Amino acid sequence: MKKSKLLILLLFVIMVSVFVIFDVQQYLNLDALKSQQDYFSSLKQEHAILISGGFFLSYVLITALSLPGAAILTLAAGAIFGLYQGLLIASFASSIGATLAFLASRYLFKDAVQSKFANQLRAFNKGIEKDGAFYLFTLRLVPAFPFFVINLLMGLTTIKTKTFYLVSQIGMLAGTAVFVNAGTQLAKIDSLSGILSFDLFLSFALLGILPIAAKKIVEAIKARKAFSHFKKPKKYDYNLVAIGAGAGGLVSTYIGAAVKAKVALIEKHKMGGDCLNTGCVPSKALIRSAHAAQEVKDANLLGVNSENISVDFKQVFEGIDQVIKQVEPHDSVERYEGLGVECIAATAKIISPYEVEIDGKVITTKNIVIATGARPFIPNIKGLELVNYHTSDTIWSIRENPGRLVILGGGPIGSELTQSFNRLGAEVTQIERGPRILPREDDDAALWVTNKFKAEGVNLLTSHDASEVILEGEEKVLLCKHNDEIVRVPFDNLLIAVGRSPNTKGLGLKELGIETTANGALVVDDFLRTNIPNVYGVGDVIGSYQFTHTAAHQAWFAAVNALFGSFKKFVVDYRVIPWATFTDPEVARVGLSEDEAKAQDIPYEVVKFDLEELDRAIADRHTDGFVKVLTVPGKDKILGVTIVGKQAGDLIAEYVQAMKYGLGLNKVLGTIHIYPTMAEANKYAAGEWKRAHIPAKTMQILKRYHTWRRG
Repeated sequence: MKKSKLLILLLFVIMVSVFVIFDVQQYLNLDALKSQQDYFSSLKQEHAILISGGFFLSYVLITALSLPGAAILTLAAGAIFGLYQGLLIASFASSIGATLAFLASRYLFKDAVQSKFANQLRAFNKGIEKDGAFYLFTLRLVPAFPFFVINLLMGLTTIKTKTFYLVSQIGMLAGTAVFVNAGTQLAKIDSLSGILSFDLFLSFALLGILPIAAKKIVEAIKARKAFSHFKKPKKYDYNLVAIGAGAGGLVSTYIGAAVKAKVALIEKHKMGGDCLNTGCVPSKALIRSAHAAQEVKDANLLGVNSENISVDFKQVFEGIDQVIKQVEPHDSVERYEGLGVECIAATAKIISPYEVEIDGKVITTKNIVIATGARPFIPNIKGLELVNYHTSDTIWSIRENPGRLVILGGGPIGSELTQSFNRLGAEVTQIERGPRILPREDDDAALWVTNKFKAEGVNLLTSHDASEVILEGEEKVLLCKHNDEIVRVPFDNLLIAVGRSPNTKGLGLKELGIETTANGALVVDDFLRTNIPNVYGVGDVIGSYQFTHTAAHQAWFAAVNALFGSFKKFVVDYRVIPWATFTDPEVARVGLSEDEAKAQDIPYEVVKFDLEELDRAIADRHTDGFVKVLTVPGKDKILGVTIVGKQAGDLIAEYVQAMKYGLGLNKVLGTIHIYPTMAEANKYAAGEWKRAHIPAKTMQILKRYHTWRRG
């Protein structure tokens, strides 16, 4: 602990000790106040400013130290100074004292509490940031909550000091006025409990509920306003209708059907969405073929001769089609109708919060979930229309080697496709406008992938901004800006993978007034509701975490909130979201990266275990990469993990579970891992942390002990 914090704690202990040793409490009771009222009143007449100032400072000090006696001092303010002056003094003194207690608690304990319980408090902090003033105002109005406890606990939250002071000043005014007024009638008071009658207590409690009730009323008014232009059906065809049969639509309707709601799933293209048809599944099948090709190339390192390697692109991509067909039954119409979901093949348009038009027919529903996904973003590049370019959606139709293939984009999609096509024999140039590929990951993680790409022959051009496509006879050339120069990149095929845009066009959102961002993403609240409360958004269409597993995660919350929100609504939980990029080496992450921790000014320690030290990695000749863990300084609490290497996407699961359930590195270290496996890397990373936190003095004592034992 810092010296300044120790000094403050020491000062606090000294002042409390003085309070106890000199029995100041004997002067802060009703009998003492009554007996000394005339004396203090006469002093006030003779030395008005001195007595007022001294009383004010005493009140501030008692409140700041969270000592008992504030109620008596409030009565004294009325007894000595009268109603108006007493209220002025007591109101400001109590608020200033409360704020000092708040600041002391914040300075001494907030960082430790927020650090220790970071994951648990993330949603709470967000709620405080949004509605903290409402909650504090309610607590200030209800006398059942000890004010000194409120001061100390609020100091541990993220509420702003200015907000705390102003809300406290206003919120405590009514209660202060009651006590000050009672003080003006001091002779008639027999006990403090007599000041607050049951009726008065109940009135305060009802007044305290008022801010929360007002918030609910405002929400109800907004909802009514949102629905005011639309006629509500007397009965509905469905409890829930989902638009889009990707992960979000599939899971939300599955949840609905599981709880016996009547649900419909509308899809205009193919069941399974992008993930099954043009995304996760085909790309992983392509990666598998590329891995096989690379394994053959590297077979000589294992003592296996491999010559005359050839790749049949037609067979590779027909194999990908077969993989899709094998997975299709998992997301098929037959399966979901068997689960109780009505599947409708049609184009959907929302014409009211209760109505969806499908190919000229109108169906009614209590709730709508928009899960229409996203499409590849096409940048504004001059001359792009001159060539038939590919995207991550259309590349799966090729049946021959694409030759000189230029891939725009250094994110996960662009990087996975870059390595795969390069390994299969294409001549690949990857172009990224930023300084490095995989910009969401730390430098050291991206560097491993970068070096691998270059070693395998990828022409990697970072800090290159594609500006124009030109034709020179039969030759297609991409012009890029780089360091104030124009770089020419000839190509046979161009693949664009620079991001994705939400699919919101044609849904009728503008006509309904449903809010979207500048790039078309749905604007949703913490419950995944749009500004029309019975219309929800999940998955890529809301533009946050564009992962299949996150869409499924959101779909659970959307379905439950839609079907049971009148009883209980759930804030979607984003505390532990993992992801992986399936390059070789793979890059997987959960929680904070080092770059994010630095940007957010979050204190951390980092430990790293290199896979070149792992027996199984050495045996497999896959020593590229590391396990890197960020922890709370001095603690084994995990803030984030990045794994680079073979099977990183699988290895990260142990840390995902640890973070989800608050397990630290000591628990990981204490778990038996099979030898020899890649999973041991997780344990060895925990061991690196443990080794760095062994107390030196303890080791010296143990050394002397063992020396003594040897005689």
